[in-house]
This record gives sequence, structure tokens and C-alpha cells, in this order.
Amino acid sequence: MPPPLIHPNWSRPATSAIDGYSLEITAKDADALRAVASRIPAATPIAIAYLPGESLDARVRAAQTIRALGFEPMPHFSARRIESRDAFEAYLGAAVEQAGVQRCFVVAGDPSTPAGPFADSASLIATGAFERSGIRAIGVGGHPEGHPNMTEAECFAVLDGKCHEIERRGMAPLIVTQFGFDADAVVRWLGELRRRGIDAPVRLGVPGPAGIKTLMRYAALCGIGASTAVLRKYGLSLGNLIGTAGPDRLVATLEAGLTPDHGPVRLHFYPFGGLARTLDWIDGYARATGLDPSA
Repeated sequence: MPPPLIHPNWSRPATSAIDGYSLEITAKDADALRAVASRIPAATPIAIAYLPGESLDARVRAAQTIRALGFEPMPHFSARRIESRDAFEAYLGAAVEQAGVQRCFVVAGDPSTPAGPFADSASLIATGAFERSGIRAIGVGGHPEGHPNMTEAECFAVLDGKCHEIERRGMAPLIVTQFGFDADAVVRWLGELRRRGIDAPVRLGVPGPAGIKTLMRYAALCGIGASTAVLRKYGLSLGNLIGTAGPDRLVATLEAGLTPDHGPVRLHFYPFGGLARTLDWIDGYARATGLDPSA
């Protein structure tokens, strides 16, 4: 198996919660990324979401921008949104040839009915196109708060199968979780993941600071648990949706709860309130805790 080409610092333990973080953008965020690039550590992985209505060219241009700025592009491939095998391989080929992409993330996607031949992320992996294109790492989704269509045992079995299949094909698996508000649930899930022998590196999804109504909207769209008790842990109240909230409690609880037994773990920020605001939060967390986000 090749080394896990996910971030240059994966070979050593994280020195802080924000050490070796990654970010996620959409194709339209390329200009915003340029504006804040000097604040982001070199080689930071930056994922490109696969949203409806964005063209192949726009996604490839975003990957090119990420590469040109000195970061590592990680394009998403949403299986049920891909209309044909030709469309899939055209995007993959262009991303590799024009942006030097070496890692990708695969997900089933939201539509209940596939637009083309791919019903889930496993079907994309099974084509063999990733390894033929020279991709070295494949990210797959993790669900600390459960999956709407699978039991916990089924989720872990599917995740284990994908990781083994990625390794069998000569690539390194990475697990990236959906964002959430309940750090305790994330730590429990991560402990169970390791107890089941799944040792792939994990990036834990963290919502960047945003307006509270914005966070609630994304939570509803993504099926994220947002009960009164969970939001209270995060520092929010369903009775007060005014203002902005950051992941201070979430990250502090994760940092306190994670141990070496949880294996290689980093954070993955979803900048719902914008890249600049997320980086402001990261810098503020570093100052408050005496840490260096660029370490």
C-alpha cells in the first residue's frame, strides 16, 4: 500500500486540534480563495464540492487555482449526479492533467435516483478509473451521527469494505466525516471505528463560523442532528437564532477527548460563513491556545 498521501504532516501526531487542517470550497469560491491564500499553510488539502449547476470547466478551473496557489486539490465525485461514464472520466482526466490532482473524494450524492450508471461511491471506485489515472488517495464519507438508510453496523461494514477495496487497488483510503455539532458523538464513533479495525486516517468535519440561521439551514439540508440537547453542547439555543456561532466548544471538546488510540485524525472545515471568517476563527483559536496553525 502506498503512503497515505493526504497531508505532509500525517506521518507525525497532530500537535494541536488545528494542525494540518483541510478546507472545502465550491467552484465559485476560487476568487475568495485567492484573496486569503497567504493565510493558509502550503500544501493544505482543499476539497471541491460537486454541486448541481456547476460545469466541468468551472470545477477544473477551481482545481487549477488550488494547485497554482500551492495547495492540494481534492475534487468530489457525486456518483448519482454523474450522467455517464464518459462524463466521469472526462472530469477525472481533466482534473489530473490540468491540475495535477492526486486525491479525490467519492460520495453517493443526494438524489434518490441516479442520473446515470453510478448508484453509489463504490461503483465509482469499481471502475478502476482512479488508479489508472494515477490517483493515490481516495476519500470516503463517515457518519458519526448515523445514516438515514443504514444501521450503525451496516455503515461500518460498508466503510470497511470501501477502505479495503481502495487499498486493494493500490491507493490510500481517507475517511472524511460530515459536519456535526455533537463532539461527544464524534469521539464515540471514532473509538468504535478503531475498535472495528478500521485504521484509515480520518478528517472530522467542523462547521466554520456562520450565522446561526445559516448553520441551521445547512444542518437541515445535510440531515445533521440538531436537537436542543446537541445544540446546547455546541453553545446554541433553538430559542435564539440571532447572531453568529463558531465551533469553539466543538473543537475544544474534540481536543480534550481524542487520544493516540483514536489514530491519525485532523479537522476538515466547512466554511459556511465564508473562507475569511473561517480563517479568522482558526487564527483566533491559535492565539487563544498558544498554537501555530501553520506548524
